Amino acid sequence: MDIRHSAMGTTSHSNIEILERFQSKTMRAMFNIPPHISNKYINLDLNLRTVKEEIENYSKNYQTRLDQHINQLVTELQGEGSLRYSRLKRNSIPDLAIRFAEK
Repeated sequence: MDIRHSAMGTTSHSNIEILERFQSKTMRAMFNIPPHISNKYINLDLNLRTVKEEIENYSKNYQTRLDQHINQLVTELQGEGSLRYSRLKRNSIPDLAIRFAEK
């Protein structure tokens, strides 16, 4: 599954799990995979990444782009002294790489 929209990482855990279930059901239907085979092995055999892995990958790439950006103001958006709004219960894009590792 291809995750290109930056808001995808801010979705709730339950919505991400729904997307992963949809992904596994679709792969089972497309390739006629029997139900006794684990989703883990389906992803490994088909070289697919889960939705959570895609979100983590997107976040790491975003961080790399910010680190290498030409504009100094962009590089100041991250790190220790960066301004963060914590009023809403949303995950910021830089925090998405560690969002699923906390559990």
